[in-house]
Amino acid sequence: MSENPNSNLGALLTETRNPASTRIDTLSTEEMLRVFNDEDAKIAGAVAAEIPNIARAVDAVSERFERGGRLFYTGAGTSGRLGVLDASECPPTFSVPRGLVVGIMAGGDTALRTAVEGAEDSRELGVSELVAVGFGKVVDGVCVDTLVGIAASGRTPYVLGAMEFAKQKGALVIGLSCVPGSLVAQAAEIAITPASGPEVITGSTRMKAGTATKLALNMLSTGVMVRTGHVYGNLMVNVQTTNEKLVDRAERIIVDATGCSRARAAELLQAAGTVKVAIVMEKLGLSREAAEEKLAAHKGHLRKTLGE
Repeated sequence: MSENPNSNLGALLTETRNPASTRIDTLSTEEMLRVFNDEDAKIAGAVAAEIPNIARAVDAVSERFERGGRLFYTGAGTSGRLGVLDASECPPTFSVPRGLVVGIMAGGDTALRTAVEGAEDSRELGVSELVAVGFGKVVDGVCVDTLVGIAASGRTPYVLGAMEFAKQKGALVIGLSCVPGSLVAQAAEIAITPASGPEVITGSTRMKAGTATKLALNMLSTGVMVRTGHVYGNLMVNVQTTNEKLVDRAERIIVDATGCSRARAAELLQAAGTVKVAIVMEKLGLSREAAEEKLAAHKGHLRKTLGE
């Protein structure tokens, strides 16, 4: 990675001008929005082309989770914010510990709302902020953590510094960028590179590149959660019942999974404490304690617990 990340930035795919929008300021509002929408429609295809690489990443991260590993995202600007967003949504959606999926933003939490000038240009800061969150968990002499370096341009020094450090620790290093052949892609063991193309507003990677990044992160984290037993069918069986809406959803999940009545689902949820335990109690005719023990023996995998 000896190439200067600042050389010829204008040649980056994410920095080139989009011919479809060169006169966007002369269009009617509806015509302008159709240009936005037409360009956005290309992103699903760009992400679809990367499914083989995303699948490799899902399987590799899942295997490390089973050994006690964690998933870290690091990025600057929009890329960093999207990583923090994805990490923040995993605990309430899948009831995983807050330290299992961690988002790190160049410049810290302050930078989520207010730009921290120069943060993205520091390789050293990328390393120090990774160290500060305890990255590099070792189990049986092997690092089981994963780092996903996120940079739409594929050249952010903050991200490259963190990726290099993670590689030295022996961690799995994944690169998510929108420029094929980028420095981030070259630094990664697994490169995910949806080529989102020129932005409608030149260089505004919060648009198409941001959408591509969000879709890829959705696939990665959700895929890992499915593979590690946090989903049953397409049901969110690890949902936390922290408000009325989520209690209602939990009861409906129990009904869908077991075929019991809504009233019975409410009773089961009250007795079991969690959706998974309630389903095991009903389908296998077990007490709460026995259901919890059986789930624990199968590391929380509901389908394996039920013998399906």
